[in-house]
Amino acid sequence: MASAATASPRTFQVGIICGSQRIIRAGPQITTFIQQTISSHLAATTRSSSSGHTFALELIDVAALNLPLSDESGIPSKITSADGYEHEHTRAWSRRVAALDAFVFVSPQYNWGIPAGLKNAIDHLFNEWRGKPAAIVTYGGHGGDKCAAALKVVLGGGIDMHVVDPPVCLTFPGREFLVKAATGKELGLDGTAEEGPWGDRRADVIKAWEGLVSMLVEEKSGAV
Repeated sequence: MASAATASPRTFQVGIICGSQRIIRAGPQITTFIQQTISSHLAATTRSSSSGHTFALELIDVAALNLPLSDESGIPSKITSADGYEHEHTRAWSRRVAALDAFVFVSPQYNWGIPAGLKNAIDHLFNEWRGKPAAIVTYGGHGGDKCAAALKVVLGGGIDMHVVDPPVCLTFPGREFLVKAATGKELGLDGTAEEGPWGDRRADVIKAWEGLVSMLVEEKSGAV
């Protein structure tokens, strides 16, 4: 059996999902911050990595999917390919998720829970998610920890993903930031710098990313 250290180098496809669907939202800015943080870390470590693996990051905006409330007559857990769905919007979503190796879910917390649009996107599918690694990043006035806990149950229990622990819960750093986030204003986030809002939390994002990578490489090499 191959080990993570001896597995042949490959490119892993990782989806970074923006779970916010409101018209005025901070989700895209925060998701971009997470992507930038991961990308800058990858750029800094590529030359020193001995594994040879590379990573392609794909941003997925739940709002842009335009998925209706699940309208398939079949049960997702019983459907094993995109061709098994009735509707093209589900088939397209199935193909997109199936092509990815792992996911980073970036989500606000709504009323102590998961945003309906994100939950709906998850629930459209089952086998396309199953067994894949997932990291959770939430944000809000108190960090979105209850949403993170709910996502862990859904992803790790409901659809049998391998979830990185602990999640990253980003608390808005002040009232002014909260108001900007709520009104869709520029937040001044920079995933390449230690300065600025959440600059000191980049290390937590990178730690979660490294946990995701470890799961991914070990899984694909047959070590788990």
